[in-house]
Amino acid sequence: MAQGGRFIASLLREHGGRLVLLFLCLLAPLWVFVELADEVHELEAFYFDDPLLWRAHAMAGPALDRFFIFISAIGYQWGVVPVDIALTIGLLIARRWREATFAGVSFAGSALLNMATKQFFQRDRPTLWESIAPEHTFSFPSGHAMGSATLAMVVVLLCWHTRWRWLAVALAGSFALLVGVSRIYLGVHYPSDILGGFAAGIAWVSGVYLVLFRVRGRPWQVRG
Repeated sequence: MAQGGRFIASLLREHGGRLVLLFLCLLAPLWVFVELADEVHELEAFYFDDPLLWRAHAMAGPALDRFFIFISAIGYQWGVVPVDIALTIGLLIARRWREATFAGVSFAGSALLNMATKQFFQRDRPTLWESIAPEHTFSFPSGHAMGSATLAMVVVLLCWHTRWRWLAVALAGSFALLVGVSRIYLGVHYPSDILGGFAAGIAWVSGVYLVLFRVRGRPWQVRG
């Protein structure tokens, strides 16, 4: 018994971090996404969607309009996408083959998953007011939220075994959160769309990480 207990303790010490990642960053977000997706599929309304949209709209003003239009723009085509490409190319140039594969698969897979799920659920966008930055594609899950969460998770996991881990968490997390808020402020996404995008992006990247780094490999780890 004692030997078995020591073996289990040793396994937990060795793989505890991966188990935490599995639960908090893969299983928990996946559960959130499935719960949201089920309600969207059944055409159920979320009690928090409209009140949060109206509360965001009540804050509207010229300065915030400009700020959130800018955040929304860099939250996808003018920021996230170029950074995704640059980061993947940079890792390839640095001959970080595993990290480059991790980043490339995470970014490309996230974009493809988002397009597929939008087409599957075909949720209409909010129409509570006329947006100053209208969108015409489907709403669930938010591509901006999923893309920014994907980039944030990739950066955090690449930096996790360096001295920059908490700075990466703070900056990348704050950026993704701001992008999500911008989409609600502009009235082009329900808050549930944002939650779905965040959950899907986090779960996808965590899954890719656990697959590609399952055998001792960790981003930026110096190997002897």
